[in-house]
Amino acid sequence: MYNVLTLNKIAKCGTDILGDNYTVSDNETNPVAVLVRSASMHEMEMPESLLAIARAGAGVNNIPIKDCAEKGIVVFNSPGANANAVKELVVAGLLMSSRKIVNGIEWAKTLKGNGDQVGKMVEKGKSNFAGPEIMGKTLGVIGLGAIGIKVANVASALGMKVVGCDPFLSEANKAKLVDCKIVETNDEVYAEADYITVHVPLNDGTRGMINKETISKMKDGVRVLNYSRDGLVNSTDILDALKSGKMSAYVTDFATDDILGEDGVIAMPHLGASTPESEDNCAVMAATEVKDYLENGNIVNSVNLPCLSKDKTGGTRVCVIAKADADTDAIVKATGSDDFATATRGDFSYTIIDNATNTEVNVDGVIKVRSL
Repeated sequence: MYNVLTLNKIAKCGTDILGDNYTVSDNETNPVAVLVRSASMHEMEMPESLLAIARAGAGVNNIPIKDCAEKGIVVFNSPGANANAVKELVVAGLLMSSRKIVNGIEWAKTLKGNGDQVGKMVEKGKSNFAGPEIMGKTLGVIGLGAIGIKVANVASALGMKVVGCDPFLSEANKAKLVDCKIVETNDEVYAEADYITVHVPLNDGTRGMINKETISKMKDGVRVLNYSRDGLVNSTDILDALKSGKMSAYVTDFATDDILGEDGVIAMPHLGASTPESEDNCAVMAATEVKDYLENGNIVNSVNLPCLSKDKTGGTRVCVIAKADADTDAIVKATGSDDFATATRGDFSYTIIDNATNTEVNVDGVIKVRSL
């Protein structure tokens, strides 16, 4: 029986996938897996029993992924499961950033109580909320993953020119783009785009990437959209650019105290994945990843350890998480089998061995050994 702890509400269509051999609740004391959405795990003491954490969503900044790797805990995410939901909100953000829709709606509310005069007041005041159409303008997309690709393609369908940058763009993802000019650097995006949307993870290399220096490289009047993470921008520099007119609008899905109520800012309460379809998709993907790892040892969509899957060929399966410099030959030899697959990622390796006759692997650098 596998005990699974939920730290947030996880859609039932996901937890049902786990089956009868699993107990799932928000009060498990010795879980082998955790399903989480937005709850922070940085202060959580990881139980010795824990083997896997699955984030029902894409971002994993709420999980201590490096510490988990050191302890042999696989961290999964759900890439692409919420991509359509975020894409639709980005389109809404594009339109709101141009047409002053939010300001217009708020102003219209103030006219209530003026009876028959409302129509005349609307006609007189509407020019204050005029804004450009997006058709024919250039959208810059930084980060061409599951979400970025969908945003680029829908922008093209709406008549926009699209320029994109992603140093990790795979040939498979490149083939999914309908009409997008690929450039080598973000600076090229900054120089060409009337609108810029950012779809990258938050890490040491991207933290504060939209700042005074990068904003200076953008077109005057640029409109910036951030549906990834608030830490990608320097809020002070954003507000300075809005006040000077360098930036016309900043649209974000991350409402923080310093930007709320400021002119030119449209801040949403993290609505990107807040659709029933997205929550279901994320739950199903997260549960499927956990189930496959616990029962078969396969790692798919891990963010901290090597991804590796192997068809079972019989006998006992031994799964070994180790340091990258551990002796793989010695690990395999210790199991008494030569039927194996192995992969390395950064500082860690993962090896799956079938038809093992021994399940004890005493090799330097080995972090965790499981037998199935």
